[in-house]
Amino acid sequence: MNDKTDRSDPRTPPARKLRREATPAERRLWTQLRQLEIKNVHFRRQAPIGPYFADFACHRTRIVVELDGEQHGFDAEALRDEKRTRFLETIGYRVLRFWNHEILRNLESVVDTICAALYQTQEPPPLAPPRRKRGEGNEAQADPT
Repeated sequence: MNDKTDRSDPRTPPARKLRREATPAERRLWTQLRQLEIKNVHFRRQAPIGPYFADFACHRTRIVVELDGEQHGFDAEALRDEKRTRFLETIGYRVLRFWNHEILRNLESVVDTICAALYQTQEPPPLAPPRRKRGEGNEAQADPT
């Protein structure tokens, strides 16, 4: 069966559950990330990457955004976060971490930080060819002597 609802990846059901049970901070940031109008930028929620689920991931730019609640301030959780970040970085992702209260109190600043990181990953526009001076570069011209 080649139906879209048929998923062979065992991580799909837990990812869906995490999406349904999003925290208020996750829902608020998701609303903003969906509205970004930056070329080649598309975030996914609770994106499976290796053994982890990234809160938000843009695969093309290799940026992951993680939101941390109070529990992330404890040593055990901080160690797990560090391990996750190291894994993501070793496979080429840049990880941006924000506290939930940052999202709830200063969303605009968080979105600005994410946008700045996205723009850093964009390829610069191609350089224009150098302008030629009048008469320069036209070898087919007749020799005036």
